[in-house]
Amino acid sequence: MREDGQDNSQADASGAAPATPSAPARAGDLQTDDAAAQVAAATAIDEHPLREMLKIAAPVVVAMASYTVMQFVDKMMVSRIGPDPIYVGAQGNAGLAAWVPISMVVGCMSVINTYVSQNLGNKTPDRAPAYAWAGVWLGVAAWALLIPYAICMPYLFRAMNHSPEQVEMEVGHGRILVLGAILLIGARAFSQFFYGLHRPSVVLVAEVTANLTNFVLNSVLIYGPQAPSPSGNGFLDAWYAGAASVAQTLGVPRLGVPGAAIGTVCATGVELAITMGVFLSPKYNRLYRTRAPWRLSIKHIKDIFRIGWPGGVMFGNEMICWGIFMVALVGSFGPYHSNAGWIAHQWMSLSFMPAVGISMAITAVVGKCIGARRLDLAERRAWLGVAVSAAYMGMMGVLFVVFREPMVKLFVDGATAPEQRDEIIRMGTRFLIAAATFQLFDGIAMSLSGALRGAGDTVWVGLVTMILAWTVIVGGGVALVRFAPGLGSLGPWMAASAYIISLSVIAVLRFTSGKWKTIMLLDHHPVAAH
Repeated sequence: MREDGQDNSQADASGAAPATPSAPARAGDLQTDDAAAQVAAATAIDEHPLREMLKIAAPVVVAMASYTVMQFVDKMMVSRIGPDPIYVGAQGNAGLAAWVPISMVVGCMSVINTYVSQNLGNKTPDRAPAYAWAGVWLGVAAWALLIPYAICMPYLFRAMNHSPEQVEMEVGHGRILVLGAILLIGARAFSQFFYGLHRPSVVLVAEVTANLTNFVLNSVLIYGPQAPSPSGNGFLDAWYAGAASVAQTLGVPRLGVPGAAIGTVCATGVELAITMGVFLSPKYNRLYRTRAPWRLSIKHIKDIFRIGWPGGVMFGNEMICWGIFMVALVGSFGPYHSNAGWIAHQWMSLSFMPAVGISMAITAVVGKCIGARRLDLAERRAWLGVAVSAAYMGMMGVLFVVFREPMVKLFVDGATAPEQRDEIIRMGTRFLIAAATFQLFDGIAMSLSGALRGAGDTVWVGLVTMILAWTVIVGGGVALVRFAPGLGSLGPWMAASAYIISLSVIAVLRFTSGKWKTIMLLDHHPVAAH
């Protein structure tokens, strides 16, 4: 029974939730009939599951892929600073060091999607904006804690025995990313709101605009007045020549690796401006009262932290383990192994970010169904998402194998010595084959994790993921390096494959157990099985 006395526990035979004639009573005096109709349409459950999934997933996938393209472009542009592999390695190491603490905050805030989508299904969408604002306040507090980390970055990279030149680049790049993280965190809080509201196109526009901004700024900031060596691509060579002229006119120096970080931070600022602008716009304020709950709310922050902390710790923990994997295990075999590893890792990231987008869409769809007390629909929508994600990731695995050599060559500077170039390509192609073996399983694990997150079932999965990461990625990687030295740097990649496959099995077992059906997040709308 809803607070306004209307019983919405029943649905018609088509699976659609019964229509509601208006928004919640307390917000009704703020809304016109047209606005109320728009809210009613947004809160209804689509009776065509594939159409609903694709309508949400497609913009989310493009948006997530767009963010990864930004990182992809950064790495490709950095690789053209010069033939020395130190540039790509420095950018990769610094990016990972910066992303570990940031990912913990972003991972925690991913449950904003859960609360917003459940309130949407519950037909109380005007309660959702408070969670976006709580995410912003949580992000501000977390960012204040990140400042000392940025100051101490030189000690971190020096402890890795990197050369002074590499440390300088890593510190410059990493510090800029960490200090600019407040913009990224704020953008993610509003993005999760729009995902949960089933309005991912807003994020899509913001991400694409941010990517274009990043590319333009990188072209000027990374190379300055000195354009990179010709690539053979007429358009790119002309573009870089024009960017060099702009840099010379403006007096912008060649900033190298740190320049890529400045471009990224400015681009995320553009993303924040767009998502926050739409969030505060008269239209969304009229429909969902987005401006009202801006004040600090400890209750909503507690709600986010209550089910969000496992995701935050899991994200950060995975980044730490992948960092050990890339820097201490693969990187221990030398700079060319590290360079080839980061190239394979970048392609892997590009491939799985659309699957992350599908996972977010599944969270929004499952959360909405649970908010409407339709657990049967939530389960069917989740398995539909698994099928879509697994099909996509399986296709990516095939592409990794078929096109592995040109994929690696794309990141190798043309001026690299032939013997070094051949070695990087040889190792990079082997790493891509290893990554191909777990693509399908990664799709299954991510999609089911998204479904469980939509239900608020985050603690068990988060803890198991942390245990598996340390025992399989790190422990298994160290064991293979020590006891199977003949495998070389390929050994840690085999451990990573075992980790992803194990994680997918655990996710399937957890979801099929049905424990997620007993979780209640909205105290004003208890979840009941049908």
